[in-house]
Amino acid sequence: MTRLAAPETRKRAERRGRWSEWTAALFLMVKGYRILAMRYRVRAGEVDIIARRGELVAFVEVKARRDLMAAVDAVTFASQDRIRAAGDHWLARQPDAARLSLRYDIVAITPWKLPRHYQGAF
Repeated sequence: MTRLAAPETRKRAERRGRWSEWTAALFLMVKGYRILAMRYRVRAGEVDIIARRGELVAFVEVKARRDLMAAVDAVTFASQDRIRAAGDHWLARQPDAARLSLRYDIVAITPWKLPRHYQGAF
């Protein structure tokens, strides 16, 4: 029974993650951000959302947890390094990179509450 449960659990977690990322993207758009990329993945790492507002580019990690602190704490130093590496990769391919300001944010998704946007989280 447990052998069959593991893939189903993984699928459920994947669906919840995708739903959380779309929720966070919509939330950011309401706040005036333009979504440039979602799930930007390179060998060095991955960024859940790359959003822009004016000359500011935010590399956003989305975490869905039962409470806010668990969501913020889930972004470890190792994951921060992977997000920065993927962000550097994306930035290197932008023609206007010299004009852009960068920020690394977290959007925490918790049950039955609006998403919480932590600007400049790391």
